[in-house]
Amino acid sequence: MKRYENFPLIHHHTFGMDVRAALFVEYDTVDELRELLSSDDFARHRDHYLHIGAGSNLLFGGDYDGLVMHSAIRDLTIEAEDANSVLVRVGSGYVWDDFVAYCVAHGWAGVENLSAIPGEVGASAVQNIGAYGVEVCDVIEQVETLALDGTPRTFLGCECEYGYRDSVFKRHLRGEYIVTHVVYRLAKTPTYKLDYGDLRVRVEAAGAPTLVTVRQAVTAIRDSKLPDPKVMGNAGSFFTNPVITSEHYESLKAEYPDMPSYRIDEERVKVPAGWLIEHTGWKGRALGRAAVHDRQALVLVNRGGATGAEVMELARCICEDIYTKFQIHIVPEVNYV
Repeated sequence: MKRYENFPLIHHHTFGMDVRAALFVEYDTVDELRELLSSDDFARHRDHYLHIGAGSNLLFGGDYDGLVMHSAIRDLTIEAEDANSVLVRVGSGYVWDDFVAYCVAHGWAGVENLSAIPGEVGASAVQNIGAYGVEVCDVIEQVETLALDGTPRTFLGCECEYGYRDSVFKRHLRGEYIVTHVVYRLAKTPTYKLDYGDLRVRVEAAGAPTLVTVRQAVTAIRDSKLPDPKVMGNAGSFFTNPVITSEHYESLKAEYPDMPSYRIDEERVKVPAGWLIEHTGWKGRALGRAAVHDRQALVLVNRGGATGAEVMELARCICEDIYTKFQIHIVPEVNYV
Protein backbone atom coordinates (compact mmCIF):
# COMPACT_ATOMS: atom_id res chain seq x y z
CA MET A 1 0.00 0.00 0.00
CA LYS A 2 1.24 3.49 -0.88
CA ARG A 3 0.43 6.50 1.30
CA TYR A 4 1.22 10.14 0.52
CA GLU A 5 0.30 13.44 2.15
CA ASN A 6 -0.24 16.68 0.19
CA PHE A 7 -0.18 14.58 -2.97
CA PRO A 8 -0.33 16.16 -6.47
CA LEU A 9 -3.26 14.81 -8.51
CA ILE A 10 -2.27 16.24 -11.90
CA HIS A 11 -1.43 12.75 -13.19
CA HIS A 12 -4.55 11.19 -11.65
CA HIS A 13 -7.16 13.10 -13.61
CA THR A 14 -7.37 14.07 -17.27
CA PHE A 15 -8.38 17.75 -17.06
CA GLY A 16 -4.83 18.70 -16.08
CA MET A 17 -5.60 20.95 -13.12
CA ASP A 18 -2.73 21.35 -10.66
CA VAL A 19 -4.63 20.27 -7.56
CA ARG A 20 -3.59 18.26 -4.53
CA ALA A 21 -5.09 15.76 -2.09
CA ALA A 22 -4.49 16.11 1.62
CA LEU A 23 -3.98 12.32 1.70
CA PHE A 24 -3.65 9.82 -1.15
CA VAL A 25 -3.62 6.04 -0.64
CA GLU A 26 -3.26 3.37 -3.33
CA TYR A 27 -3.88 -0.30 -2.53
CA ASP A 28 -2.93 -3.44 -4.48
CA THR A 29 -5.26 -6.12 -3.11
CA VAL A 30 -8.69 -6.58 -1.56
CA ASP A 31 -7.00 -7.34 1.77
CA GLU A 32 -5.14 -4.03 1.60
CA LEU A 33 -8.41 -2.22 0.87
CA ARG A 34 -9.99 -3.92 3.88
CA GLU A 35 -6.99 -2.84 5.98
CA LEU A 36 -7.35 0.73 4.73
CA LEU A 37 -11.07 0.82 5.55
CA SER A 38 -10.29 -0.19 9.16
CA SER A 39 -7.40 2.28 9.53
CA ASP A 40 -7.21 5.52 11.47
CA ASP A 41 -6.69 7.34 8.17
CA PHE A 42 -10.09 6.24 6.90
CA ALA A 43 -11.76 6.84 10.26
CA ARG A 44 -10.57 10.45 10.18
CA HIS A 45 -11.77 10.97 6.62
CA ARG A 46 -14.84 8.75 6.53
CA ASP A 47 -17.09 11.72 5.81
CA HIS A 48 -14.72 13.23 3.28
CA TYR A 49 -13.16 10.67 0.98
CA LEU A 50 -13.06 10.17 -2.76
CA HIS A 51 -12.39 6.93 -4.60
CA ILE A 52 -11.02 7.52 -8.09
CA GLY A 53 -10.11 5.45 -11.12
CA ALA A 54 -8.07 7.08 -13.87
CA GLY A 55 -9.81 10.40 -13.16
CA SER A 56 -11.14 10.58 -16.72
CA ASN A 57 -14.58 11.67 -15.54
CA LEU A 58 -13.62 14.15 -12.81
CA LEU A 59 -13.44 17.92 -12.63
CA PHE A 60 -11.74 19.29 -9.52
CA GLY A 61 -12.83 22.71 -8.35
CA GLY A 62 -9.67 23.01 -6.22
CA ASP A 63 -7.50 21.07 -3.80
CA TYR A 64 -9.20 18.12 -2.10
CA ASP A 65 -8.74 18.37 1.66
CA GLY A 66 -9.78 14.77 2.37
CA LEU A 67 -8.66 11.25 1.48
CA VAL A 68 -8.30 10.14 -2.15
CA MET A 69 -8.20 6.37 -2.68
CA HIS A 70 -7.12 4.47 -5.78
CA SER A 71 -7.19 0.79 -6.70
CA ALA A 72 -4.15 -0.92 -8.20
CA ILE A 73 -5.91 -4.32 -8.29
CA ARG A 74 -5.05 -5.46 -11.80
CA ASP A 75 -5.57 -9.22 -11.95
CA LEU A 76 -7.49 -10.98 -14.74
CA THR A 77 -8.75 -14.56 -14.53
CA ILE A 78 -11.08 -16.77 -16.56
CA GLU A 79 -13.82 -17.94 -14.19
CA ALA A 80 -15.78 -20.18 -16.56
CA GLU A 81 -15.96 -21.02 -20.24
CA ASP A 82 -18.22 -22.96 -22.57
CA ALA A 83 -18.81 -23.21 -26.32
CA ASN A 84 -20.68 -19.89 -26.44
CA SER A 85 -19.14 -17.56 -23.89
CA VAL A 86 -16.42 -16.88 -21.36
CA LEU A 87 -16.64 -15.34 -17.90
CA VAL A 88 -13.71 -13.05 -17.11
CA ARG A 89 -13.04 -11.57 -13.66
CA VAL A 90 -11.02 -8.36 -13.79
CA GLY A 91 -9.52 -6.17 -11.06
CA SER A 92 -10.92 -2.69 -10.65
CA GLY A 93 -7.58 -1.01 -11.39
CA TYR A 94 -7.10 -2.74 -14.76
CA VAL A 95 -6.94 -0.14 -17.55
CA TRP A 96 -10.20 -0.39 -19.48
CA ASP A 97 -8.78 -0.18 -22.99
CA ASP A 98 -6.15 -2.78 -22.13
CA PHE A 99 -9.01 -5.10 -21.18
CA VAL A 100 -10.78 -4.42 -24.49
CA ALA A 101 -7.55 -5.17 -26.36
CA TYR A 102 -7.18 -8.42 -24.41
CA CYS A 103 -10.73 -9.48 -25.31
CA VAL A 104 -10.28 -8.70 -29.00
CA ALA A 105 -6.96 -10.55 -29.10
CA HIS A 106 -8.66 -13.64 -27.63
CA GLY A 107 -11.70 -13.47 -29.93
CA TRP A 108 -14.15 -12.51 -27.18
CA ALA A 109 -16.93 -10.21 -28.35
CA GLY A 110 -19.03 -7.62 -26.57
CA VAL A 111 -16.73 -4.71 -25.71
CA GLU A 112 -15.03 -3.91 -29.03
CA ASN A 113 -17.32 -0.88 -29.57
CA LEU A 114 -16.05 0.46 -26.24
CA SER A 115 -12.47 0.70 -27.47
CA ALA A 116 -10.33 3.73 -26.57
CA ILE A 117 -12.59 4.86 -23.72
CA PRO A 118 -10.27 6.18 -20.99
CA GLY A 119 -10.53 4.92 -17.44
CA GLU A 120 -10.37 1.72 -15.46
CA VAL A 121 -12.49 -1.40 -15.04
CA GLY A 122 -14.00 -0.42 -11.69
CA ALA A 123 -15.35 2.84 -13.06
CA SER A 124 -16.90 1.04 -16.04
CA ALA A 125 -19.31 -0.72 -13.69
CA VAL A 126 -20.18 2.44 -11.78
CA GLN A 127 -20.59 4.76 -14.76
CA ASN A 128 -22.09 2.22 -17.19
CA ILE A 129 -19.80 3.46 -19.94
CA GLY A 130 -21.13 3.29 -23.47
CA ALA A 131 -20.34 4.16 -27.08
CA TYR A 132 -21.47 3.32 -30.61
CA GLY A 133 -24.68 1.60 -29.59
CA VAL A 134 -23.17 -0.52 -26.79
CA GLU A 135 -23.26 -0.14 -23.00
CA VAL A 136 -21.00 -2.08 -20.68
CA CYS A 137 -24.00 -3.30 -18.66
CA ASP A 138 -24.76 -5.54 -21.65
CA VAL A 139 -21.83 -7.76 -20.64
CA ILE A 140 -21.57 -7.29 -16.86
CA GLU A 141 -22.41 -10.49 -14.99
CA GLN A 142 -21.38 -9.46 -11.47
CA VAL A 143 -19.78 -6.58 -9.59
CA GLU A 144 -17.71 -7.48 -6.51
CA THR A 145 -17.46 -4.82 -3.81
CA LEU A 146 -16.53 -4.10 -0.22
CA ALA A 147 -18.82 -2.10 2.02
CA LEU A 148 -17.13 0.60 4.08
CA ASP A 149 -17.01 -1.75 7.08
CA GLY A 150 -15.02 -4.25 4.99
CA THR A 151 -17.92 -6.62 4.36
CA PRO A 152 -17.86 -8.13 0.86
CA ARG A 153 -20.95 -7.98 -1.32
CA THR A 154 -21.41 -9.20 -4.87
CA PHE A 155 -24.06 -7.50 -7.03
CA LEU A 156 -25.55 -9.34 -9.96
CA GLY A 157 -25.70 -7.24 -13.08
CA CYS A 158 -29.48 -7.01 -12.77
CA GLU A 159 -29.11 -5.62 -9.22
CA CYS A 160 -27.01 -2.67 -10.37
CA GLU A 161 -30.04 -0.83 -11.81
CA TYR A 162 -28.19 0.22 -14.91
CA GLY A 163 -29.43 3.09 -17.03
CA TYR A 164 -27.89 5.58 -19.41
CA ARG A 165 -24.54 6.47 -17.77
CA ASP A 166 -26.14 5.49 -14.49
CA SER A 167 -26.15 2.77 -11.86
CA VAL A 168 -27.15 2.11 -8.28
CA PHE A 169 -23.59 3.08 -7.31
CA LYS A 170 -24.22 6.64 -8.53
CA ARG A 171 -27.55 7.01 -6.74
CA HIS A 172 -28.79 5.63 -3.42
CA LEU A 173 -25.70 3.46 -2.84
CA ARG A 174 -23.28 6.22 -3.79
CA GLY A 175 -20.20 6.10 -1.59
CA GLU A 176 -21.35 2.99 0.30
CA TYR A 177 -19.47 0.32 -1.68
CA ILE A 178 -16.08 0.17 -3.36
CA VAL A 179 -15.74 -1.95 -6.49
CA THR A 180 -12.89 -4.48 -6.33
CA HIS A 181 -13.61 -6.73 -9.35
CA VAL A 182 -16.02 -6.91 -12.26
CA VAL A 183 -17.07 -10.17 -13.93
CA TYR A 184 -17.91 -9.88 -17.63
CA ARG A 185 -19.57 -12.42 -19.92
CA LEU A 186 -18.11 -12.19 -23.42
CA ALA A 187 -19.44 -14.03 -26.47
CA LYS A 188 -17.38 -16.33 -28.66
CA THR A 189 -19.54 -15.55 -31.69
CA PRO A 190 -19.66 -11.81 -32.42
CA THR A 191 -22.88 -9.92 -33.04
CA TYR A 192 -21.69 -6.69 -34.56
CA LYS A 193 -23.40 -3.39 -33.78
CA LEU A 194 -22.38 -0.97 -36.51
CA ASP A 195 -25.42 1.26 -37.06
CA TYR A 196 -24.17 4.27 -35.13
CA GLY A 197 -22.58 7.28 -36.80
CA ASP A 198 -20.22 6.34 -39.60
CA LEU A 199 -18.96 3.19 -37.89
CA ARG A 200 -20.34 0.81 -40.54
CA VAL A 201 -18.76 2.79 -43.37
CA ARG A 202 -15.37 2.69 -41.66
CA VAL A 203 -15.57 -1.01 -40.84
CA GLU A 204 -16.77 -2.09 -44.29
CA ALA A 205 -14.01 -0.05 -45.91
CA ALA A 206 -11.61 -2.47 -44.22
CA GLY A 207 -13.49 -5.51 -45.53
CA ALA A 208 -15.77 -7.90 -43.66
CA PRO A 209 -16.31 -6.89 -40.03
CA THR A 210 -14.12 -8.52 -37.42
CA LEU A 211 -13.43 -7.70 -33.80
CA VAL A 212 -10.12 -6.21 -34.90
CA THR A 213 -11.57 -4.01 -37.65
CA VAL A 214 -14.35 -2.76 -35.37
CA ARG A 215 -11.83 -1.89 -32.67
CA GLN A 216 -9.59 -0.16 -35.20
CA ALA A 217 -12.51 1.83 -36.63
CA VAL A 218 -13.81 2.94 -33.24
CA THR A 219 -10.32 3.95 -32.14
CA ALA A 220 -9.74 5.91 -35.36
CA ILE A 221 -13.06 7.74 -35.00
CA ARG A 222 -12.35 8.66 -31.38
CA ASP A 223 -8.81 9.78 -32.21
CA SER A 224 -10.13 12.02 -35.01
CA LYS A 225 -12.71 13.69 -32.80
CA LEU A 226 -11.29 13.76 -29.29
CA PRO A 227 -8.21 15.70 -28.18
CA ASP A 228 -5.42 13.87 -26.38
CA PRO A 229 -5.74 14.83 -22.68
CA LYS A 230 -1.93 14.71 -22.39
CA VAL A 231 -1.83 17.62 -24.84
CA MET A 232 -5.04 19.45 -23.94
CA GLY A 233 -6.78 18.59 -20.68
CA ASN A 234 -10.30 17.22 -21.05
CA ALA A 235 -12.61 14.48 -19.79
CA GLY A 236 -13.98 13.32 -23.13
CA SER A 237 -17.73 13.81 -23.49
CA PHE A 238 -18.62 16.43 -20.91
CA PHE A 239 -22.42 16.17 -21.11
CA THR A 240 -24.86 13.28 -21.37
CA ASN A 241 -27.16 13.23 -24.39
CA PRO A 242 -30.56 14.48 -23.18
CA VAL A 243 -33.73 12.43 -23.52
CA ILE A 244 -36.86 14.36 -24.41
CA THR A 245 -40.47 13.46 -25.16
CA SER A 246 -41.45 12.52 -28.70
CA GLU A 247 -43.86 15.46 -28.72
CA HIS A 248 -41.11 17.89 -27.77
CA TYR A 249 -38.82 16.42 -30.42
CA GLU A 250 -41.43 16.69 -33.19
CA SER A 251 -42.03 20.34 -32.35
CA LEU A 252 -38.30 21.04 -32.56
CA LYS A 253 -37.93 18.96 -35.72
CA ALA A 254 -40.44 21.21 -37.46
CA GLU A 255 -38.18 24.18 -36.77
CA TYR A 256 -34.84 22.37 -37.11
CA PRO A 257 -35.30 19.67 -39.80
CA ASP A 258 -31.67 18.55 -39.57
CA MET A 259 -31.84 17.79 -35.83
CA PRO A 260 -30.55 14.21 -35.40
CA SER A 261 -32.09 11.78 -32.92
CA TYR A 262 -32.01 8.24 -31.57
CA ARG A 263 -35.43 6.88 -30.71
CA ILE A 264 -35.59 5.05 -27.39
CA ASP A 265 -39.25 4.05 -27.47
CA GLU A 266 -42.64 5.44 -28.51
CA GLU A 267 -42.51 8.18 -25.90
CA ARG A 268 -38.83 9.16 -25.71
CA VAL A 269 -36.13 10.40 -28.06
CA LYS A 270 -32.43 10.97 -27.36
CA VAL A 271 -30.89 14.09 -28.90
CA PRO A 272 -27.11 14.54 -29.33
CA ALA A 273 -25.85 17.13 -26.88
CA GLY A 274 -23.00 17.94 -29.27
CA TRP A 275 -25.48 19.05 -31.92
CA LEU A 276 -27.28 21.28 -29.42
CA ILE A 277 -24.00 22.85 -28.32
CA GLU A 278 -22.94 23.47 -31.90
CA HIS A 279 -26.29 25.01 -32.80
CA THR A 280 -26.13 27.47 -29.93
CA GLY A 281 -22.83 28.74 -31.33
CA TRP A 282 -20.52 27.35 -28.66
CA LYS A 283 -18.37 25.02 -30.76
CA GLY A 284 -14.80 26.32 -30.72
CA ARG A 285 -15.60 29.21 -28.37
CA ALA A 286 -13.65 29.96 -25.20
CA LEU A 287 -14.47 31.45 -21.85
CA GLY A 288 -11.20 32.44 -20.25
CA ARG A 289 -8.81 29.49 -20.36
CA ALA A 290 -11.60 26.93 -20.84
CA ALA A 291 -13.08 26.23 -24.25
CA VAL A 292 -15.35 24.02 -26.33
CA HIS A 293 -13.25 21.87 -28.63
CA ASP A 294 -13.29 23.02 -32.24
CA ARG A 295 -13.77 19.50 -33.68
CA GLN A 296 -16.09 17.95 -31.10
CA ALA A 297 -18.59 20.23 -29.39
CA LEU A 298 -19.29 17.68 -26.65
CA VAL A 299 -15.76 18.09 -25.29
CA LEU A 300 -14.73 20.95 -23.00
CA VAL A 301 -10.99 21.55 -22.80
CA ASN A 302 -8.41 23.16 -20.59
CA ARG A 303 -6.42 25.39 -22.97
CA GLY A 304 -3.71 25.76 -20.36
CA GLY A 305 -3.92 26.90 -16.76
CA ALA A 306 -7.71 26.73 -16.53
CA THR A 307 -9.26 26.24 -13.12
CA GLY A 308 -12.14 23.92 -12.39
CA ALA A 309 -14.28 26.97 -11.70
CA GLU A 310 -13.64 28.28 -15.23
CA VAL A 311 -14.72 25.00 -16.81
CA MET A 312 -17.79 24.83 -14.59
CA GLU A 313 -18.78 28.37 -15.58
CA LEU A 314 -18.37 27.51 -19.26
CA ALA A 315 -20.58 24.46 -18.78
CA ARG A 316 -23.19 26.55 -16.96
CA CYS A 317 -23.35 29.09 -19.79
CA ILE A 318 -23.74 26.34 -22.39
CA CYS A 319 -26.56 24.69 -20.44
CA GLU A 320 -28.33 28.02 -20.02
CA ASP A 321 -28.14 28.86 -23.72
CA ILE A 322 -29.38 25.43 -24.78
CA TYR A 323 -32.37 25.67 -22.49
CA THR A 324 -33.18 29.18 -23.74
CA LYS A 325 -33.08 28.08 -27.39
CA PHE A 326 -34.43 24.50 -27.25
CA GLN A 327 -36.09 24.19 -23.81
CA ILE A 328 -33.87 21.16 -23.21
CA HIS A 329 -31.91 20.57 -20.01
CA ILE A 330 -28.49 19.03 -20.53
CA VAL A 331 -26.44 17.85 -17.56
CA PRO A 332 -22.75 17.11 -17.10
CA GLU A 333 -21.59 13.51 -17.37
CA VAL A 334 -18.40 14.65 -15.63
CA ASN A 335 -18.43 14.53 -11.83
CA TYR A 336 -17.67 17.83 -10.09
CA VAL A 337 -15.39 17.52 -7.04
